[in-house]
Amino acid sequence: MVVDNALWLNLAVALGIGLLIGAERERNKGAQGDRPIAGIRTFSIASLLGAISISINFWLLLAALLCVTVFAASASFMRRDEDLGLTTEVSLVFTVILGALAMTAAALAASLAVTAAILLAAKEPIHGFVRGVITKDEMIDFLILAAATLIVLPLVPNALIGPFNAINPRNLWLVVIMVMLIGALGHLALRLLGRRIGLPLVGLVSGFVSSIATIGAMGASARKTPELMGSAVAGAVLSSLSTIVLMTLLLAAIHPPTLLALALPMLFGGGSIAAYGLIVTLSSLRENSAEIDKPSRSFSVKTALTLAVVIALVLVASAGLKLWFGQAGLVIASALAGLADVHAVTISVASLEAAGKISAASSAIPILVAFSVNSASKAVMAVVSGGRKFSLQVTIGLVLQVSATWLGWLLF
Repeated sequence: MVVDNALWLNLAVALGIGLLIGAERERNKGAQGDRPIAGIRTFSIASLLGAISISINFWLLLAALLCVTVFAASASFMRRDEDLGLTTEVSLVFTVILGALAMTAAALAASLAVTAAILLAAKEPIHGFVRGVITKDEMIDFLILAAATLIVLPLVPNALIGPFNAINPRNLWLVVIMVMLIGALGHLALRLLGRRIGLPLVGLVSGFVSSIATIGAMGASARKTPELMGSAVAGAVLSSLSTIVLMTLLLAAIHPPTLLALALPMLFGGGSIAAYGLIVTLSSLRENSAEIDKPSRSFSVKTALTLAVVIALVLVASAGLKLWFGQAGLVIASALAGLADVHAVTISVASLEAAGKISAASSAIPILVAFSVNSASKAVMAVVSGGRKFSLQVTIGLVLQVSATWLGWLLF
């Protein structure tokens, strides 16, 4: 067998993997005062064993893995009364595999070795977080969110179905995931930053994803925990600021002349909702309410499913109006689409203008109409999710924003 420079480099990576993981296990041995079955020398030799074995023959690697597994299991059996776990034993077998992987994918093997070393070194923080910080309900919520994203989402059909072929199940399920994720982010922010700062910040960030979904999640928080009313309203209001900012970014990227035509309306609308959001946020900070218990659940699955049903009904109603009354023009179509999403209308209209099919002045009206109708949808969602008190405060901000936007257009 010819030994070239690449082979020496791969062997060096394999040795480095053994030294890295072995050094962590050796240090752990000294810190814990126990006697693990392997230290830095054993891990280094095990990694080289895997590298040499795979270089000679695949079956030799399997034999080496079998021998190391038997040795580790025997040593663990002899120490069964000490109840020290199987981390070192499993890591030893894993090191043999990484040594073999280093001969064909050195970068991947090194990355996995670093990851394994970090996990081994972070034993106490990880155990402390799982046992002392995260609750059982929060763990269940995390598993639900993971299952909804990784298991259910790939199985949901990505096609138009239902009345008027208006419903895409995959898109609706994405909304469900989004609402649960927003709720989880809000819950995390509440725990890390406190209720007075956490919800407004989450509302501002989540508004870039979906302002309607954010308002729904904030309304659910306010209805469930009335003490969070001020902060939830601030988060809902600030999500509408994110809508304006995202529309501006989309127009700047797709067709700047359209943004120029809407510069004053965007400025007035963004400024008004920012001012109102600042007032509401400062008001929530000055609330002298009693401290509340931290919520045990991260989100409400029922709220997420309810929001998806509402959006589905809106989509069916929009498709029905189009079918019964025909294409009454770009404004009507934009208004119907704005019931669910204003950003899609913004992209579509700006693209038409970029293609020279409409003028800059003509493109502004459909976008503003869609924006206004979308704000009405937000108001309805505020009523459905948060009740009267929550919806009243949110609707005031939406009315101010829409009015200022149209005032900017008239002045322009």
